[in-house]
Amino acid sequence: MLKINTIINRYIIKQHIAPFIFGTALVMLLFLMQFLINHLDKFIGKGLSPWIILQLIAFQLAWMITLAVPMGTLFSTLMTFGNLSSNSEITIIKASGGSLFFMLRPIILIGLFLTLFVFWFNNSILPESNQQAKILMADITRKKPTFALESGQFSSELTGYTILARQVDSLTGKMSNITIYDKSKFNTFNIINADSGYIRPNATFNQMILSLYNGEVHQNFITQPNAYRIIEFKSLIVRIDAEEFAFKRSSADMFARGDREMNIADMQKIVNNVDTNLQIRQKEYIDIVKAHFDYIVYGKGYYQRYETSDYRFGDSLQTHRVVVLRNVELLMDYFYSSVVATINMIESLKSRKNQYIVEIQKKYAIPVACLIFILIGAPLGIVIRKGNFGISAILSLGFYIIYWIFLIGGEKLADRNLVSPYVGMWMANIVIGFSAIVLTLRVNYESFGINFSNILKKINLQHFSNRIIKILKK
Repeated sequence: MLKINTIINRYIIKQHIAPFIFGTALVMLLFLMQFLINHLDKFIGKGLSPWIILQLIAFQLAWMITLAVPMGTLFSTLMTFGNLSSNSEITIIKASGGSLFFMLRPIILIGLFLTLFVFWFNNSILPESNQQAKILMADITRKKPTFALESGQFSSELTGYTILARQVDSLTGKMSNITIYDKSKFNTFNIINADSGYIRPNATFNQMILSLYNGEVHQNFITQPNAYRIIEFKSLIVRIDAEEFAFKRSSADMFARGDREMNIADMQKIVNNVDTNLQIRQKEYIDIVKAHFDYIVYGKGYYQRYETSDYRFGDSLQTHRVVVLRNVELLMDYFYSSVVATINMIESLKSRKNQYIVEIQKKYAIPVACLIFILIGAPLGIVIRKGNFGISAILSLGFYIIYWIFLIGGEKLADRNLVSPYVGMWMANIVIGFSAIVLTLRVNYESFGINFSNILKKINLQHFSNRIIKILKK
């Protein structure tokens, strides 16, 4: 019996491998295409080496893996258990004494492994990848486009030089009938005329190399107006500094780390510091209110220094109270502005604290989604009795959209102090997880009364898919 259970466990795990790899890779491919489409204009025309672009893509793949693994888990679970159900293998396993709980055991173990892996990846690899991607993207954005000349157009992009090429062959890059005004030297002004030539960057893009043929150089010396000479040449090489066109890598120390470029330990330190500052500000708020109250009731305290000398040494208590009331009226604006400023500071600190708590909880919540999607995918695959790609993809996409609506909505509400960061980040897991437990129990005990096959037939998936394709084309 133990051997049979082992065979079944291995069989179920084996059925998950291909759909998981395919689903994860497909989601990552979609994310990658979206990234390239959104940022393609930043790469074109800048003369970036393929290695730089590959590095940027490699750094960006980190967040794609984090989002794709839970999606791949849901897709593979739906597809595997849908196939097992449609092939009556679920019935066979149940007839031999198995149950849904029995079939879920090996997959839950794999889900636990994936949860730990995604958590480790989120906390150790993702922050550093995000930081390097941010730095590299800033360097790419800062780099100027590759130097280019147009026929009959003056170009002053190279510091100290103005270049006119009356004809430029767009295919070969050959320039004809060239005039160059060289103002790069302090004491000389050169005019270079050439019949033809080429311009190209050096290997490091920090210089532009001008190769000129059949021409002459007219030299004017600013300090010696009468000194003038003409130099004829058959071939001339001019090297022009072009640091602004070179791609420069910035140091990591120049960029501060945001919440998405930190691990949990670093963010927790910031949360603790904000907590300390928050306690100080809250005490300041209480002290301000108490000082104002003491002055109104007892006529003493912090605000006494604002009293005028005419009344401070009054002979009667009644006179002193009149002074207090008059000063309270005068000091209300000061009291109001102090209270408002302190409250604003407290709210700002709370928002900053919540921002980091949200990111900390997100690093826990997203990995747990791997387990949640297994629990919802297995019974749902059995109920629909369909293991084909289309249905599995649509259901996976639907649950993933629901999950991210809860997650993103919870993040926005938590950042605005409308809900607790813990509630905002875990609500998606709680709602889908509760639904998954109920569905698993009902399917295991065969008490699920909804016929999903008939529902899917009524929906007409082919028509639904065609509508989606038409919308995307628009």
